[in-house]
Formats: sequence, structure tokens, C-alpha cells
Amino acid sequence: MQPILNQIGTTFIPVKNIEQARDWYCDLLGVPNDEEITAGHLYILPMQGTGIVLDSKIFKEEAIYKIPAFHFNTTDIKAAYEYMQQKDVDIVSKIENDHWFTFRDPDGNLLMVCEC
Repeated sequence: MQPILNQIGTTFIPVKNIEQARDWYCDLLGVPNDEEITAGHLYILPMQGTGIVLDSKIFKEEAIYKIPAFHFNTTDIKAAYEYMQQKDVDIVSKIENDHWFTFRDPDGNLLMVCEC
């Protein structure tokens, strides 16, 4: 039996301020921001599927995502793009190949939305 599972448990995102990052991500994803901040620097976003943990302890300029480490799913890329524009999110690319676009969070992490 293989001791390491072929599953991703969670993704860590380096953030400067845990409270501000919690509020920004929860607002963006439409999820409540009422979970506890763990150990003063970790916030586990309530996600479906693979988890996301915001972590202010690991934040350093060199730790910021320069390329997307994952993507958020959408079933309507155009609606997702318009939603991000309405939220005044720092959109980095236009919709590429009618399938995906990139944006930055307030800490400068490059992230992606992709139509599945």
C-alpha cells in the first residue's frame, strides 16, 4: 500500500494581515468569515474540495505567488470576469482562450479563475 495518497489536502497562501485577507477572500468567495483564526496567523477558508489556508506567518515578498499554484473553478468565465471587475479586483489578464484569467489578491499573489 502506498503511504502517500494521491490527494491534495490544502493549499497555503501567504498573506500580510490575516484579518484583512480573511475578509477579502471570504467576500470574494461568498463564504462566511466567522471561523476562528488559529494560532494568531492561520485562517482556514470554508471551501468545497481542496482547502485553502491563509497564513500570515509564512508571508515574505519572495513567498508571494508569481505564478498561480491553483485555480478557482467557475462554470461561467465571462460572469466570473465581470464579477471580479465589479469587486475592483486587480485583474492581470483578459479572458484567455475563452477559458481562464489571472488576478492578484491584495498581497500580490497571482491567482487564476478557470472555467471547468
